[in-house]
Amino acid sequence: MQSPAARPPDTIAAIATAPGRGGIGVVRVSGAGLAGFAQALCGREPRPRVACFTAFRDAEGRAIDEGLLLHFPAPASFTGEDVLELQGHGGPVVMQMLLERCLQLGARLAEPGEFTRRAFLNGKLDLAQAESVADLIEASTAAAARSAVRSLSGQFSEEVHRIVDALIDLRMLVEATLDFPEEEIEFLERARALPRLEEVRARLESLLDRARQGALLRSGLNVVLVGEPNVGKSSLLNQLAGEERAIVTEIAGTTRDALRETIQIEGIPLHIIDTAGLRETADRVERIGIERTWREIDRADVILRLVDAGREDAGREEIDLKLPEAVERITVLNKIDLLGLPAGRRVDDGRVCLQVSARSGDGVELVRQELLRIAGWHAHGEDVILARERHLVALREALAHVEAAGCQLAALELFAEELRLAQEQLGEITGEFTADDLLGVIFSRFCIGK
Repeated sequence: MQSPAARPPDTIAAIATAPGRGGIGVVRVSGAGLAGFAQALCGREPRPRVACFTAFRDAEGRAIDEGLLLHFPAPASFTGEDVLELQGHGGPVVMQMLLERCLQLGARLAEPGEFTRRAFLNGKLDLAQAESVADLIEASTAAAARSAVRSLSGQFSEEVHRIVDALIDLRMLVEATLDFPEEEIEFLERARALPRLEEVRARLESLLDRARQGALLRSGLNVVLVGEPNVGKSSLLNQLAGEERAIVTEIAGTTRDALRETIQIEGIPLHIIDTAGLRETADRVERIGIERTWREIDRADVILRLVDAGREDAGREEIDLKLPEAVERITVLNKIDLLGLPAGRRVDDGRVCLQVSARSGDGVELVRQELLRIAGWHAHGEDVILARERHLVALREALAHVEAAGCQLAALELFAEELRLAQEQLGEITGEFTADDLLGVIFSRFCIGK
């Protein structure tokens, strides 16, 4: 955490609303002592935290636009500095003119995420809360948005801090015990050191499990439909999407390029990718589509391998051998309605095989449930943590150090060191122990104006 003396002294400005036309547009300014800045812009000093209707004027005093001016003096603002919000008409030309006027008055253009970064550096948000701002903006499902709001309100950080406090208590206990080596084991037993360590481990495991679920909410799964031409890939995509998204005909090779559709199952975004059928062909356009199919397969989290239940294909085994072994694969026997077969699930040679009819929808719910199983999803209610990969890494490392500490009771110096390392990993989540270069990476991915 930076000291107040090291905080950025300059004034930054940016358009805070999305590009394009809208009823309202907002230019945001943050810096020190902005009352005079506002007076130069609209001819009067604004009252703190009161929306005032005014004209925004250029250097010659001509009106650029009319709208609302809000002034949030430090430290009671989003960034912890003086903040101005200029709410005008949402045309791109008007917004650019307002921004240009702010730059003329001494502000500079804000970098991506710089407003939120200043809020973090000034102690208004911790790092996990700051990241949840971007997660809320980028949320692709209602469940992800609700989870981001909980993190922004500090729920994730509070749980991390509770575990850190428990680790600190244990570290204090161990450090005190080191001063009396002849009473080490007896003292630790009386203080219930191991049961308390086990409680920390259990809480870390629970938090990690909920964070894994949140990571699914945040990024979802890439599911690629793979098979020979005319086995029903596009029909299955339409069933999963709940509408006619892909063209379906009896003509083999109708799908020439990858078609992407994002759906939700239990709030998890699934990116379903329908691909060109795999076969030998002299058609140049179809060959390009088949090449793209293999590229999508390389990026897949799950492969739905569609097979016509009533047709033997000589090239089927050749395709299966080319599919990556490390990627989870579900075999989908389609067109069971033509054979009078029931929908169902079985396991063949360690791989799940589902019998479905993509035309009638019979058995498609089995596909949805199987995708949830592969994702490792289980309902948590309203306590899922919308985690990023760095959060998962830190929680895994902290858990590993706590488990290692449990094996070091006979060597208290090592026991204490494992506890310290676990605390340090958790501190990286909220920003107590974070390198400046990592902060640069995190905030550079925010949108400008946030």
